[in-house]
Amino acid sequence: MESITLNVKGMSCGHCVKAVEGSVGELQGVKKVQVHLDKGTVDIEFDQNVVTVSKLKETIDDQGYDVV
Repeated sequence: MESITLNVKGMSCGHCVKAVEGSVGELQGVKKVQVHLDKGTVDIEFDQNVVTVSKLKETIDDQGYDVV
């Protein structure tokens, strides 16, 4: 398992948390997702043999948020 923290712009409420945690959490190979609104970050624990970092970023982008 690998862990990564992504900086994400545009998250501001509970809906944002549910959208990001829900969509990323549904990806195969993702074990844990935690959004930190106060920091503007998303912590993800995942299996790098199953899902790529670029796929994680793309999934967050698809929800309307910007990974920086």
